[in-house]
Parts: sequence; C-alpha cells; structure tokens
Amino acid sequence: MDYKESMNLPQTDFPMRGNLPSNEPSTYKKWQEQKAFSHMQSQRNPQNSFTLHDGPPYANGHLHIGHAINKILKDIIVKFHYFQGQYPYYTPGWDCHGLPIEQQVEKKIGKEKKDSLPKAKVRELCRDWARDFIAIQSQEFQSLGVLGDFDNPYKTMDFDFEADIYEALCLIAQNGLLAQRYKPIYWSWAAKSALAEAEVEYQEKESDSIFVAFALSEGDKAKLGVEKASFVIWTTTPWTLPANVAIALKPNETYVLNEEGYIVAKELLESLVQKNVLKSSKILKEFNSNSLERLKAINPLNGRESLIILGEHVSMGDGSGCVHTATGHGEDDYKVGLKYSLPTLVPVDDEGNYNELIVLEGLLDKEFLGKNIFQSQEKIMALLGDSLLKHTKIKHSYPHCWRTHQPVIFRATTQWFILMDKPFYNGKTLREVALEELEKVEFYPSSGKNRLKTMIENRPDWCISRQRDWGVPIAFFIDKKSGEALLDKEVMEHIQSIFREEGCDAWWSKSIEELLPPSLAHRAGELEKNVDILDVWFDSGSTWKAVLQSSKYNAGNYPANLYLEGSDQHRGWFQSSLLVSCAINAKAPFSIVLTHGFTVDENDEKMSKSKGNVILPDEVIKEFGSEILRLWVASSDYQNDLRVAKSTFKQVAETYRKIRNTIRFLLANTNECKEILGLESFSKIDRWAYQVAMQTFDKVQECFQEFDFVKGLSILQNFITNELSGIYLELCKDSLYCDKVGSKGREASVSVMAIIAREMLFSIAPILTYTANEALSYASEAITEGKIKDVFSLTRSPYRYEVNEDFTELLEIKNAFESTLNTLKQEGKIKSSLELVVESDYDFEALDVWLIVSESVKKGEGERVASFELNGKSFILLKATKSKCPRCWRYLSIDENTPCERCAEVLGN
Repeated sequence: MDYKESMNLPQTDFPMRGNLPSNEPSTYKKWQEQKAFSHMQSQRNPQNSFTLHDGPPYANGHLHIGHAINKILKDIIVKFHYFQGQYPYYTPGWDCHGLPIEQQVEKKIGKEKKDSLPKAKVRELCRDWARDFIAIQSQEFQSLGVLGDFDNPYKTMDFDFEADIYEALCLIAQNGLLAQRYKPIYWSWAAKSALAEAEVEYQEKESDSIFVAFALSEGDKAKLGVEKASFVIWTTTPWTLPANVAIALKPNETYVLNEEGYIVAKELLESLVQKNVLKSSKILKEFNSNSLERLKAINPLNGRESLIILGEHVSMGDGSGCVHTATGHGEDDYKVGLKYSLPTLVPVDDEGNYNELIVLEGLLDKEFLGKNIFQSQEKIMALLGDSLLKHTKIKHSYPHCWRTHQPVIFRATTQWFILMDKPFYNGKTLREVALEELEKVEFYPSSGKNRLKTMIENRPDWCISRQRDWGVPIAFFIDKKSGEALLDKEVMEHIQSIFREEGCDAWWSKSIEELLPPSLAHRAGELEKNVDILDVWFDSGSTWKAVLQSSKYNAGNYPANLYLEGSDQHRGWFQSSLLVSCAINAKAPFSIVLTHGFTVDENDEKMSKSKGNVILPDEVIKEFGSEILRLWVASSDYQNDLRVAKSTFKQVAETYRKIRNTIRFLLANTNECKEILGLESFSKIDRWAYQVAMQTFDKVQECFQEFDFVKGLSILQNFITNELSGIYLELCKDSLYCDKVGSKGREASVSVMAIIAREMLFSIAPILTYTANEALSYASEAITEGKIKDVFSLTRSPYRYEVNEDFTELLEIKNAFESTLNTLKQEGKIKSSLELVVESDYDFEALDVWLIVSESVKKGEGERVASFELNGKSFILLKATKSKCPRCWRYLSIDENTPCERCAEVLGN
C-alpha cells in the first residue's frame, strides 16, 4: 500500500522560486497606479507621524549603486515606521541647478554656441536636461521597490521653489548675516567660479617644491650690520611668487644668519642643511624675529619690495620659518595682510591665466600675459636663477574642484558670504547657535556628531556666490555710487513674488525698472543687478523651508525626524541645512542624522567606469530582482563602506531563498488553518517555540528601531536556521504529516506556525515588501484574520501570550543527545534517530518528540548503544525493539510492515 496519499503533506501555491526579475515590475506598476503610498498614509493618523526629509540627488545621469543604497535605506526606514503605526512622510526631491548640468548642455551644443546664446536660453536648455533625468531617475528609484510621493516630488528648479530659496537668502540678509567681501576664496579656474568648502575634495597632486632666497634690501643690511643676507622662503605654488608682498616670520622666535648669508628659523636650520637647501649650519648672528619686523627684502623675480612681517600662522614644523606671503592667494596671507595694510594683488583671471596686472604692476614680463599659471611655473623658476636654492617634486594632498576634478587655487575676489562669527541671536553667532543645536541631535553612528561639530568649529565664512548661469540668482541691486547692496524688504518681497509667478529667469529677462516695486521704480537708473548665482549647497540647504514648510507638498514636519545621506554630507547637505536653518530660525532642521558609507569593489577600490568595476542597480535587478538588492543593503554594515561584487548578490540570493522557503513551509502547513488555538492548548514544545519566536521578533523590531538592520536580520536568520527550521519545524513534521487532521496537538502546532508566519512577514515587510505582499496572497485565514488583504494592511499578530518558562535544560539535553547521535552515525551503529528509544526518569512526557526518537520510556528493553548524563540525570539510548511503521517510520509497530497504533487509527478514519 502507498501510504503517501494518507498523509497530510504540506500544500501551498506559493512558488518555491520567486522569479523576481519577471514578477516584481508588474507589482510595482500596480502600486504606482493604485497610489500605494497615498494608501499607506490614509491608513494612519497624521498626529502620529514620521518625517524623513529627502536629500536631493542630482538630476544628471542614471542611478549608480550608491543611489540604490541611499534610497533603499530610506524606504526601509519609512516603511518600518509605517508598520509601527506612524503616518509616513516621504517626498522625494531633486537638485536641479549647478555646474554639471550646465557642462552637459555645453557639451551637447558646443561651448561657442552656448556662449553666444542669451542667458535665458541657456537656462531653458539646462531646465530641459534636468527635467528629462528627473523622469528617468524617478522610474529607476521606483523599480527598487521604493515608495513615496513620487507624483508630487520637489524640484529645486520649480518657480515656487526658486522663490523660496531666494526668500531664505533674504531672511538671512535681514538677520544681518550676509556680507559682500573682497577676500581669497577657493577658486575653480576650470569651472570659472568660486567654491565653498563643501565643493572642495582633496586628491593627491604632484607639485613643485622650491626654496627661494629673497635678498635683504641694501639699507636694511646696513641696519643689521651685515654685508650679505637673504631670507629663505619655501612654497609649493611657484605661480604665486609674482604676487608676493611680504615674508612672514613667527613672533618672538629665534632666527639666524648662517655663514652663507641666509636667514632662517634657528629651529629649522639643521633640517635645511640635511635637505641640501643650505650647505652650512654655522651661525654668524642670531635675531629675535620681532627685531626684523618691517625690514624689506627684494623679490628676485621682479625686484619688488617684500615687507618682513610677523604672523602667528607661521609653522615651525617644516619649511624655513619664513613664509612667502601673497595676500591675494591665501586665507592666512590675507588676514595678516590686513594687519599691515598690505596691497592685495591678484594677477590671475577667472580661467587661471595671468592677467594684465602682471604688466601694470611689473610683476612679470608681458610674455606671460594670458598664459596658464600652472603651465608657466617652469619659466618662473628659470627666471629665479641663483635665487632658486632647491627644487624638487612632491606628492601631497591638494584641494580639487569636486565637479571638474581640477586643482583649485586661492584667489581674492568679491564674493557674498554668510557670516559665521557675527552675533545675531541673543548675542550668539551662527557658529555658536549651530554648535548648540548639534548637541540636541542624535547621530548614527555617534561619531558623526564630533565630525560635523569639528567642521562647524573650524569652517570660515560660507562663500555662497558662484559665477555661472544655471542657478538661483543672488537677486540684489547694487547702488552704482556706493557699491552697497540694496537690502530693502519691500524690494526683496517684490522680487520673490515675481519669481513665484515667472521663475528666477526673470532676473535676467526683465529690466531693473520692471523688477522694482512701483514705489521705487524711479531709482532704476541708480542701480545695477548683481550677476552672481547661489551656491547649489544653499539650494539644497534650504529645502527644509521650501518643502517641509510649504503647503505645496504633503512632506511632513519641520524639524524633520530624520536626515539620511552618505557620510560625505557632513561637509555638504547636513552642514548647509544646519547653517541655513540656524541662520533663519536658530534651530536645527533635523532630530536624527544617519549616514551610510560608499561602495567599493572586492579589492576595496573605489568604483569607477575607467576601472571597469562599476555595478549598476539596473544590472542587479535584471539578473536577481530588486528584493535581492534590498536584502543586500539591509544585511550590510552600511555605516561603513560596502564591499560589493557580482558574487555578493549570489550569496544574498541564497539567503533570500532560505527565507522564502521557510515562509513557504509555514504557509503550506497552515494552509487550511482557520482558527488559532489559545495558549492553554499548546504543548510545552509549542510554548517553547512560541516564546523563543516572540522574543526573536521583539528583538528584531528593537534593532530596526535603532536602524541596526544588520543585527536585526542576523537575529532573524539565526532563529530561522536554528530554533525554527533546525528544531521546531523538524520535530513537528511527524505530527503535521501523520496525526489526524483536527487533533488538538496538531492544531496547536499549526496555530504556533500561523503566528510565527505572520510575525515573520511583518518583520521582513519593510525590507522585502514585495515578498511579504506575495506571501500574504497565499496565506490562510488564520494568518490574515480574513482582513489583511495586502502587505500595507499587515500588523503584528494579536496573539500575545505571557510565557516565561525556562527551557534551558531541555535545550542542553537536545544538544547532548545530538552530539551522541552524531557519534553513533559516524560509527555506523544507526542511520536515523528513529531507530532509538530513550530510557530516562526525566520528567517530560514529550521527550521522544523533542529528541525525534521512536519512544521515551522509564525502563526499556533492547540493545544499549550509548548514554549521556546532564545535571545529574542519566539518559540511556537503546535500539528500538519494535518494527518500523511503514507510514510514519517510527519503530512502534507490533508487526513488520504494519502501521503503528496511531497510524492505524488515522487510516481507519
């Protein structure tokens, strides 16, 4: 007889294989059509909300794996809070202005044509480019299973948005924190624009390192009573030598004249001899640096005087202790130059070429006019002649433009700055307010707080002006006579209203008279337009205002609960958002800041197209499905850099398979379950399974609450592998398959499985939303209660029982038994644990079920094959003397090839 037909084998239509690449898109399309995110919001009370404010990606190009990490993490967190019962706010947004888009337009139509077009036309082309990529990226994000208000995203180029950005600038100006100043700033000659700190990245660069002798003037040699004396300076920017105006010494420091006639800091003399800059360490004279102040040296390049000054910025760590000072090309140089009323020479134009000042001021011969500064260095060094004491090449970390990746220069220009150290709020400066607000913010990881704090403590005034076309204008009028900005409230509000109606293109297309309010139109002839645009970091830094405080979006509350971006945004978006918010409202725009790392390949190398090690999200989705990408993100230590290779996703796919198969087994065995029995019906084993499961799911939720998805998933996977699949589901198989349908013991186990199935789907729902949704469509009424129609209506199981039993000893017994069993199998004494009977006085009626043996008895017969002791209790393993039941395979039959008593009863019914 074939007994298979008589057994209650698990049944479900939930497929073993997910076929994710084929099946996910139709579900995601359905969610878009049914406005799933709006549906989620309709299920919750806005009074209990969670706001994740989106840091805007740049609308330029297809998504890379870093975008996927960022958006998937955000989606997991938003969904987690939704499943916790909170109203989710997530409005995706895009950064639309800035140089990269302008460069793409220039590349598309040609530089010459771009330069010949009206500014309004160039801006129109940039707007079209950004619009196209917003549409592309929106679909690419949603193909990752990401949900949000994609029907009404924010775009920094929208007219209202541009007006809000400008309004934020006006409010900062009204608070007295905006100033126009002439000072050295980072300048990208490749982009022809000023840069802020956040737009500078450090890369290794090879530079010319030179030591140059500046001879002391004849009159000052006499003052010192020496015939030969030259100050030795060190620089890695020879191109700045024409603009030298001074040499700075450390105050109250000892300087010496060696027998060659060179003056250097005494502390550095020996190192200069060792480096072969100087030949002799013999000292002829010593001076206190203060006595050398205001002497004059001669620039060997052009014969101009160089004033000897004192500056605390002078370091004794390297160089010569004599610092070449070009006030137009360095922050410290500029500051010390103000103290001595030194001229600020900037003989370099926007494109990094020497300008007419080199001729007007006699800094260089006219042959250098229009020549690139870096390409001119060899000639400049040749002109130094014998004054060039040493020339070497060094590799060092040097600031580069984050967009063009070209080395930047320090260059004094007139720019707009947000002031960090001017008191404006209860006597506090912007720096002080920002630092105080940071103390109220939670950081994940916690080290992020000190990182951002240090940056705020040390940052200079924020240079917010840029010399480009595509951005929000710093729309202030400048008085032609005084050169002062007209920061009139009526004027600013009038311009804001124009921007809301027509966009900020109006600043270029309208006349000054048209841009002024009627009451001030008569002043049009006295004014001119400021032509700079805003730093794009100001755009994104004011999104909290333009989005969270706008009625145009259903985007959430200010301050936001969470800002989540890559760790590079400590110097970018986190910082700009903090400063703009504090400058206007003296408040941080976020309660929590969470950061993630970046992707590297299996060799820990940064991903780049040139290396051929880039993995695109689209490729992963096509081969594995978005669920695998989502599971990878959640199970990775995302707060550090994430190592990824194609083999990575194969491993993750295997993990997914185990999770899916466990869900399938639970669905199959609860397929016909309509009602869940109460705790009183549970056996001790059922109670154990229920207790360990609920403890596990509670811990998972706690981990997810702290954004620790790695730990939460690890806890879940260990439970699936060990307690659930390794013990409970394995030992339940006999009852599930062989017991009578409707028997109380079997129904109790099925009830526990139904509870576990629902809890497991709830746990994975924020991460594997598609899979949880798919599984629910195959779930029994016991799991769904007949009212959970899809994943968005899923809640935790309502069956919460107090079980506080100690199962430690039972687990120890099982472990000891498994160890003994393995030995017996290795020795060839048995093939299956069902061949055994356990003899013991241990007081547990289901010991045979717990150990998966045929019987447990107080006193047994048969061959003794092994024994073990635990906590003073002995367990003897005997060979079963009864026959093997052909239906359940337990050795409980009286006669061979005859069903055991239990199976016979089931067959009889």
